[in-house]
Amino acid sequence: MPPAPKKPVLIPGTGSAVKGLGDDFEDTQWTWNYRHPKSSEEQDKRMRGPLGSSINKNWFEGPKRGTPDVVKRIELPMPGIEGSTHGMLIASMNTGIPGRSSYKMEQDDLIHDTRRVLGSGGIPVSDSPSIVTRVYLPPFEQWENRTGPSFGFRSGCFTHATITGEDHPNKGEWGLEEYWPGMFICFESSHDGKFKQDGAYLRIRGGRNGAEMMGPRMDQGGWWTLGLSFSRDGMVHYFAKPGVEDLTMDDHLTSQFPYGYRTERLKTFFYNVCSRDDGKTWSTPWIVDDPKVYFVKQPGIATGPTAPKR
Repeated sequence: MPPAPKKPVLIPGTGSAVKGLGDDFEDTQWTWNYRHPKSSEEQDKRMRGPLGSSINKNWFEGPKRGTPDVVKRIELPMPGIEGSTHGMLIASMNTGIPGRSSYKMEQDDLIHDTRRVLGSGGIPVSDSPSIVTRVYLPPFEQWENRTGPSFGFRSGCFTHATITGEDHPNKGEWGLEEYWPGMFICFESSHDGKFKQDGAYLRIRGGRNGAEMMGPRMDQGGWWTLGLSFSRDGMVHYFAKPGVEDLTMDDHLTSQFPYGYRTERLKTFFYNVCSRDDGKTWSTPWIVDDPKVYFVKQPGIATGPTAPKR
């Protein structure tokens, strides 16, 4: 018997693009303002401001882990979405504390600045928000030769729950809890003795208990389209497909209440880039293009054109 059809869920890209959010990287003046040494608040409690940011104010350095070493507008390595010629390269060597190698996997964060448009409150799930991005998977010989997570596409969400943050002044109390569901692209290196050949797969964060889940194989290089959506019941829906076409229900991977939470508001999205932080080895060079935030139109929020979605 054929498999039962999937129950329809909110497909990322549904509705209208939020005007002023996202980036197409086509502006020739697009540059990144580095402000080293980077922040590393998560590792040593030091947020070294001012934070790095893009000249168009669409992106800023993550205060917890700091800016990628390279944030650059570049020509696309292969044709992507129609009309696009440029994307954003992110890569890192020194992903831990500045000037101190940890010799373990660390990560840097590049955060999309939604505050200019949405303020600090984000988008309520009653507006059915979603995010879509394209990411370029280079040939495996260009990947950092390390088994494990290499790239992350994640969201920042709010709900009301028992606060768990270690440094939060109200830890253990009921209040506004922030969490970060998303997806990681992970590498399997043929040089570590576990795998006969190089490969990659998607790992999903996360399940009801916070555990990560295996997603699809990503052994096909080139462009992939990733999406996250947040339905009115507070559930997070994960989508992925090779290529740059719009997502459909065929690309639905799973739907979850991460950590047992029901999402109330989508705050932002961000990218992670990971490396072994040994002071000499570069991460995989990651190229992203045309990230957009969507919502199902309600009165009071500015929107961009609804077609083409790209």
